[in-house]
Amino acid sequence: MVDDDFNTCDSVSYMLQQIGMRAEWTLSGKEAVLRTRQAMMRNDHYCVYIIDWFLPDMNGIEVTRRIRKETGGDAPIIVLTAYDWSDIEDEAKEAGVTAFCSKPLFLSELRDCLHSIVNADEVQEGSGENMVIPIGTGRILLAEDNVLNQEIASAILSDAGFCTEIAENGKIAVEMLKKAQPGYYQLVLMDVQMPVMNGYEATKHIRGLKDKELSSIPILAMTANAFEEDKQEALKCGMNGHIAKPIDVQNLFAMLSKVLT
Repeated sequence: MVDDDFNTCDSVSYMLQQIGMRAEWTLSGKEAVLRTRQAMMRNDHYCVYIIDWFLPDMNGIEVTRRIRKETGGDAPIIVLTAYDWSDIEDEAKEAGVTAFCSKPLFLSELRDCLHSIVNADEVQEGSGENMVIPIGTGRILLAEDNVLNQEIASAILSDAGFCTEIAENGKIAVEMLKKAQPGYYQLVLMDVQMPVMNGYEATKHIRGLKDKELSSIPILAMTANAFEEDKQEALKCGMNGHIAKPIDVQNLFAMLSKVLT
C-alpha cells in the first residue's frame, strides 16, 4: 500500500488484513520501489500493489513503471485516485497499471476490485486453513458509529450469510429493537464508545424491556478497550460476550457460533 496519507495507508491495510492478506505500507513512491527490490532479493514477492495516483516524490504511474522494471512480473497494480482517470488511462495501462479504484475506498469496493483481478485462492491464502465460517440466515443489529467499521463488519457478516442492519448509536439501536418483532434480530453487536448513548447504557435499556424475548437477545460488546475490567463491565451490564477491536475474524465467528447455538 503506497500513499502519502497515513490514515489511508492505515485503513486500507486494515481492510486487507480483514480479507486475509498480509499488508505492508509506505508513504513514499521511492521507498515502494526500494521495498520491491528488497522483496525480490528475499524471494518474498508482493502479490498486489495499491498505489495512490498523487504522491509527493513521483506519481503512481511512474511508481508503477519502476516497479514493473524491478519485478519484470505481472503482479496486479491498483491505482487509487479521487479524480477522473480517463485522461491518463492509456498511459497507465502502458506503464502496467491493472486497475483503478476511487477514493475514498470502502471495503466492498476493494474486495470487488481484488476478486476481479486476482485469483480468489491467492486472496484467501493468508486467511487461515482452519477458519470455520458459520453459515447464518438471520439478521444482526450492528450498533457502530464509525462508517469504516460499519463497512468492514457488514462485509464480514455478509460473507457468513447474515443480513446486517446498522444503528449509528446506542439510542437508535434501542429504538430499532423496541420496534422489531421478537426474533427479527438474532443478535446485537454493540460498540461500546458511541455518541448520544454508549453501548453499556444501551444494553441496560435493552435488558429492561418489558418484552422478555426482546430483552434477552444476545448482545456482544465490540470495543478497542480489551482490558479485563472492560470485559467485566460488559458482562456486568448484561452483555453475553466481548470482542476486541480491530476485529479478529476467526474470533468473531467463534463467538457468533457459540452464542447463536
